[in-house]
Amino acid sequence: MCPRAKGLAGGKWRMALLISNSGMRMWLQSAIIFFAAVAPLAAQGIPPNPTPAQTNPSPLADTEALSREALVWLAQLIQINTTNPPGNEQAAAKYIAGILEKEGITPELLEVATGRSAVVARLRSSAISDPSRALLLVAHMDVVGAERARWTVDPFGAVMKDGYIYGRGALDDKSMLAANLAAIIALKRSNARLNRDVIFLATDDEEAGGEASIRTLIAKNWDKFAAGYALNEGGEVISKGGKAQYVAVQASEKVSVNVAVIAKGPSGHASIPTKNNAVVHLAAAVAKIGAYSAPVHFNTVVRRYFEGLAAVSDDEIAKWMRSLDATDRGEHAQRVISDANPQWASMMHDTIAPTMLSAGVRANVIPGEARAMLNIRLLPGDTVDVLLGALSKLVNDPQVRFEVQPNAGLAAPTSSLESDFYGVITKVASHEFGGAPVLPYQSPWATDSSQLRLHNVQAYGMWPFPVTDEDLARMHGDDERLSVASFNKGVAVLLHIVSDFAVAK
Repeated sequence: MCPRAKGLAGGKWRMALLISNSGMRMWLQSAIIFFAAVAPLAAQGIPPNPTPAQTNPSPLADTEALSREALVWLAQLIQINTTNPPGNEQAAAKYIAGILEKEGITPELLEVATGRSAVVARLRSSAISDPSRALLLVAHMDVVGAERARWTVDPFGAVMKDGYIYGRGALDDKSMLAANLAAIIALKRSNARLNRDVIFLATDDEEAGGEASIRTLIAKNWDKFAAGYALNEGGEVISKGGKAQYVAVQASEKVSVNVAVIAKGPSGHASIPTKNNAVVHLAAAVAKIGAYSAPVHFNTVVRRYFEGLAAVSDDEIAKWMRSLDATDRGEHAQRVISDANPQWASMMHDTIAPTMLSAGVRANVIPGEARAMLNIRLLPGDTVDVLLGALSKLVNDPQVRFEVQPNAGLAAPTSSLESDFYGVITKVASHEFGGAPVLPYQSPWATDSSQLRLHNVQAYGMWPFPVTDEDLARMHGDDERLSVASFNKGVAVLLHIVSDFAVAK
């Protein structure tokens, strides 16, 4: 879900080696590659591609060398600012296409909007493709914004520090992008005999889900990447004390809907306050909404997740995990579990997070309108209309109304927990992570997989990079980072999964 070095892009890299004796050789090799990779940037701001490594006899023959190359790709992808909006993914798409072309893999750029292009490439198993068997490796190129003043490093510098690579997208989702590149390149270099097509797809606009997202790609270019199976972001490998505690494989996800809360009232001079002030009504409504908790609902994925997690949790929390459905103490168990971990709480019910507030034009003017934005995450099968009905009764204010925003997510079917691909993921992940339990997972966040599931793809999500809860909390936050050792491990795990599923034995 490491070289201890500090780096600065564009000729400004500072290298301060803090290296243990046991890791000296690996650190120095990584440092050499990084210095080579971050030569002065090209005019368009894209670093040069690394020279391809010599062909290996099999996809898994030298994962360490390939991981070092992939680390360079990750650093260079971070340095390409694809903050959404506006995205600017076309720059990253051209960079990725250049890497693929050097490896003898033919990429295709799919333009979805001005300055926004996806990348697709395919390794064929036979002259005639069978989309129902194909494996799709998908990751997105865009990232959320970063407040530079709140970061300790340049968010787009790919800074190496204390064994971590820092930067927006280091975890979400450029690490997956680089690992997917490594996987398809490893198959190509080894001349692997495939039993199914393997397709690489780098998407746009995942963070906003707008007009340049995978929804548009599917509508216009589904024939380019239609597949029966997909591996994407969305799951986690949770590590504690340097050891993987469990692996969560996303088979389902919540549905994202943005809703505006709009309060209206008479505008006027601020020196004469009135009881109908729109700001006051909005503030009261948001306070009520923030304290509201929707009813708990369980589905098969969530039940199996907590059943598996109970087996590796301490006795006290495990007791309550096993009691979540109990008739006599289920409600208490749900409160205990919700208080213990916000992510666990979000898996059990619809959630509402107020995220934006706006009102007024001057400090001495009472505004006629005030707005708040709610980001709602619905459980699959729940509807926003039912939830808004409950919120309207809760707020109980005729001056306040709710307005669903465009580009709401769609509920998708759950991917099968009995498919051959899920079996391979489970087997490999358990082996690679020392027998850690592999659990089906319903993610609180939305991914491109929901659109794939709506097109009959058995899509699964798993960042194969072991992360701590603390590092996971940096995703979409400040100082996003990923341990280089974790990245290297994730590349090896991904190669193992792809090889086991797509290479003929």
